[in-house]
Amino acid sequence: MANELFINSSPKEDRIALIQDKRLVEFNVETKGNNFTVGDIYLGTIKKVIPGLNAAFVELGYEKDAFLHYLDLGANIKSLMKYVKAVQNGDKNVNPKLNGFKLDAETDKSGKMAQLFTKNNQILVQVVKEPISTKGPRLSCELSLAGRYIVLVPFSKSVSISKKIADKEERNRLIRLINSIKPENFGVIIRTVAQGKEVAELDKDMKNLLKKWEDGFNTLKTAKSTDLVIGEMGRASSILRDLLNESFDNITVDSKDLYEEIKGYIKTIAPDKENILKLYNGKVKMFENMGIEKQLKSLFSTTVSLPNGGYLIIEHTEALHVIDVNSGNKSTHEENQENTALSVNLDAVKELARQFRLRDLGGIIVVDFIDMK
Repeated sequence: MANELFINSSPKEDRIALIQDKRLVEFNVETKGNNFTVGDIYLGTIKKVIPGLNAAFVELGYEKDAFLHYLDLGANIKSLMKYVKAVQNGDKNVNPKLNGFKLDAETDKSGKMAQLFTKNNQILVQVVKEPISTKGPRLSCELSLAGRYIVLVPFSKSVSISKKIADKEERNRLIRLINSIKPENFGVIIRTVAQGKEVAELDKDMKNLLKKWEDGFNTLKTAKSTDLVIGEMGRASSILRDLLNESFDNITVDSKDLYEEIKGYIKTIAPDKENILKLYNGKVKMFENMGIEKQLKSLFSTTVSLPNGGYLIIEHTEALHVIDVNSGNKSTHEENQENTALSVNLDAVKELARQFRLRDLGGIIVVDFIDMK
C-alpha cells in the first residue's frame, strides 16, 4: 500500500492530506494562531465543579472554559496534584526524574470530582481535543509525552506495547530493553515503529522525552495560571512522528518554510527518508492538481458513492450519527438479491472505515445495512 502525504500551507492554515493508493484516508487542518494544540500541557485553574456532570470547568485563557471529566483525571491524579504543589512550593526533594517521589494510592474510578477539587485549585492538564465552535478544549490529567518510538507516561510504573507487534520474542525483547532504561515512576507505551530497534535508538528517544519533561518542570516552578508548560509540536510534524514508516513513498509540501522545517525533523527521526520529501512548485494548486480537492468535497456531502453503484447516506443529529446503506442501481433480480446485498454491504464496511477516519466520527453510530437472510 503506497502512502503519500501532501501538505498545503496558507497564511491562515495548513491542510494535511494522507493518501493511500490515490485515495484520501485522513485529513487534518491546523489553524495558524490557534493557541491550543492536542498534546499541549497547561497549568489550569478550576473555575467551577459541576457535581451533576462529575466534571469541572477549567480556565486556560480561552474565551470558553475547558472541560475536564472525572474519568479523565486518571488513576494517578493524587500523585500529579502532589507533584504540582511541591514544584510550585520549591520543594527541593522533588526532581524532574521523579527519583524518590512516592506515588499516592490510585484514585477510585467511581469517585467524585468534588472530593478532589474546589474552585481556584491549580492542576496540570493536557489538551485532548481542540476548541471548536462554542466549546472550549477537552482536557485530561493523564499526562503523556509522545516520541518516535515510545510514549512516556509520568506517575506510572507500567510498560505496555502496541498490539500490532505480534511476534512474542520481539515483544519480550522490547519490554526488557525499556525496563532496563526507564526511570522509576515513569510508565512507557512502546509504539509499533519501535519494532526491530536497538536499545541506543530507544534510549535516545527516552532521553529526548525526559528532557522535555525536565523543561516543563523548570517552567512549572514559576508558572502562573493558564501558562503553557509543555508544548506539542506542530500537526504536520506530529503526523510524521506517528505515521512515517517504510511504506511512505512521497511527502510533498507547497511552502518553502514548511519544507525546511519538515526536512530538519525528518533528518532527526528518519534520515533515510529525507529523499522522499519534495517541494511543490507547480502552477496549478497542489490539492487540485493531485485530485485531493475533489475528494475533500465529498467530506461535506451526505451521499458517498460505493463501487458498482451502491451508496451511503450519512446524517448527523445532536445525539448520534446515522448511516444508511443503499444498493443503488445494482441488480434487483430476485436470484441475485442476496449476492447483491452481500457485495454492497462488504463495500460499505470498507468505505465506512475510511469515512469514520476522514470525518473523525465518534460517539453513537448507527448503520442500517441492506437486509440479508
